[in-house]
Amino acid sequence: MSINKHARIFVAGHRGMVGSALMRSLQQAGYSQLITAGRNQLDLTCQSAVLSFFAEQKIEQVYLAAAKVGGIYANNTYPAEFIYENLIIECNIIHAAHQTGVNKLLFLGSSCIYPKLAEQPMREDALLTGMLEPTNEPYAIAKIAGIKLCESYNRQYGRDYRSVMPTNLYGPGDNFHAENSHVVPALIRRFHDAVQRGDDKVVVWGSGMPMREFLHVDDMAGASIYVMEMDANIYQMHTQPMLSHINVGTGVDCTIRELAETVAKVTGFKGRLVFDATKPDGTPRKLLDVSRLKNLGWEADLSLEDGLRHTYTWFLEHQSDFRS
Repeated sequence: MSINKHARIFVAGHRGMVGSALMRSLQQAGYSQLITAGRNQLDLTCQSAVLSFFAEQKIEQVYLAAAKVGGIYANNTYPAEFIYENLIIECNIIHAAHQTGVNKLLFLGSSCIYPKLAEQPMREDALLTGMLEPTNEPYAIAKIAGIKLCESYNRQYGRDYRSVMPTNLYGPGDNFHAENSHVVPALIRRFHDAVQRGDDKVVVWGSGMPMREFLHVDDMAGASIYVMEMDANIYQMHTQPMLSHINVGTGVDCTIRELAETVAKVTGFKGRLVFDATKPDGTPRKLLDVSRLKNLGWEADLSLEDGLRHTYTWFLEHQSDFRS
């Protein structure tokens, strides 16, 4: 397949952690016409505005990374906003792409689409086989709808809209807020602050026994471009019309204790780790089966320790942005 490095590519959500990683990777890969629009320029929840933007900008390809995201507290507190905003953003973008003749689109989802009690590691065909995790069900439903939107336009109109489902992501551009961040940035912030204060211990929530998989966002961006550039015949050989999404991860997990020990090493913390078993552990294990992507020729490059070092360096360079 001939790859057009001069195609007009719209990266939706370019200021987020995933979107900014996509921008870096696309630029490094030689793509010369990357189209972006901030919230003050384009309201992605407005159907007419999105359609006009696609028509005026003559978009040829789309990376759909725009989404309303948040942790457990935010998902539990604002379920209506999480399902509404994510549904309407993806509906507007995917439909506008179709209406303006865009044939290539990549939708970025999340591993939360799988049932709470899915068999580990989670294969793509686990989708819709059980109940979702209640705390983020509205967000997961929206992401599942995005996959099915892409598949429906492919089946009815012959479009080439693809979907990738990443595992837990971390890296530059992450949210390092002291209270509202996910586990990797939360631990980096906690251990960094402990080093600065000279603390002799750091408390980590839970028993430390749950196992999680982590993928550096630059690896995620690389996988996204790899899937997008793949010849359509090869993509279709490894997927099905109504089971077309592809898991993206490392295929390797670790305990939260091991993660905390690695963060301590990266940040230079020499004290004790204390695990507060009164705090919830969550699901015992969440690991993606990445054999489909591996069979297609892509594997993650960064080890967890190297990825954490890279992320911590970025945090140090931007820590003035995370005072709260």
